[in-house]
Amino acid sequence: MTVDGLPMVVPTTDLPTRVRIHEVGARDGLQNEKATVPTQVKAEFIRRLAEAGLTTIEATSFVHPRWVPQLADAEQLYPLVSDLPVALPVLVPNERGLDRALTLGARRVAVFASATESFAKANLNRTVDEALAMFDPVVARAKADDVHVRGYLSMCFGDPWEGEVPVPQVVRVCKALLDMGCDELSLGDTIGVATPGHVVALLAALDEAGIPPSALGVHFHDTYGQALANTLAALQQGVTTVDASAGGLGGCPYAKSATGNLATEDLVWMLRGLGIDTGIDLGRLVATSAWMATHLGRPSPSRTVRALSHEDTEER
Repeated sequence: MTVDGLPMVVPTTDLPTRVRIHEVGARDGLQNEKATVPTQVKAEFIRRLAEAGLTTIEATSFVHPRWVPQLADAEQLYPLVSDLPVALPVLVPNERGLDRALTLGARRVAVFASATESFAKANLNRTVDEALAMFDPVVARAKADDVHVRGYLSMCFGDPWEGEVPVPQVVRVCKALLDMGCDELSLGDTIGVATPGHVVALLAALDEAGIPPSALGVHFHDTYGQALANTLAALQQGVTTVDASAGGLGGCPYAKSATGNLATEDLVWMLRGLGIDTGIDLGRLVATSAWMATHLGRPSPSRTVRALSHEDTEER
């Protein structure tokens, strides 16, 4: 399904030689679908993603089914994929969610904070500091059990209620999450309003505050078509972990202006052209996203999936 010899590899200077893609399609992608995907289909999706070469696949979320009904089957899904030789992080909103995850043997968890008061209220019904206080025992217990903890931080670049988000405000919450014990942070452009200069400015401020690019991942939405440009800016600043969603699935159920995540295939195409290794078989990944699109009953929004699937159809 790939085009022989394309994209032509033309490396540039000051970029990493390898990037780890943190695949979020099975969690962040499917949680925003109107229809509930059957558990067996979700498990097959994750298995196909692993076979395509993805080494970190966010599997599900242990939140109350009332809040995210699309992921209400977390207890049934996780055992179906736990044998895979890949990292399978899961989202845990509180200690109850952590208990559920640990019972099933999860060794990687994530907490989900906000850089803004408005989104903290909408997402967690708490202030920013109240949410951090809620996460503190979750992170402490996870680290005591030698479990890897990722800290998601939403609204790093703009908020639909508050507008601009001051860089120092984002830095403060990042420091709080790391001081709490998080192993890595994911900087979220939840409504897709970031531009490259803003990305550079935030990463520079974080570095100045003692938070190096090695501790960070970036999570861009493509609402205004800026996700790849923002990713490239982050890579130029030393970031080597990028969140992406197979087929471009996902958005945010608590931020209605948010559209899909950066498509994993679009990211891999760009990285391949830059000579950056990801370990991913693009043909298998495209086939996986095309397969999932049939189960969702709509075409994939990924430009690369559409282009390569179309060429494959034309050749047949």
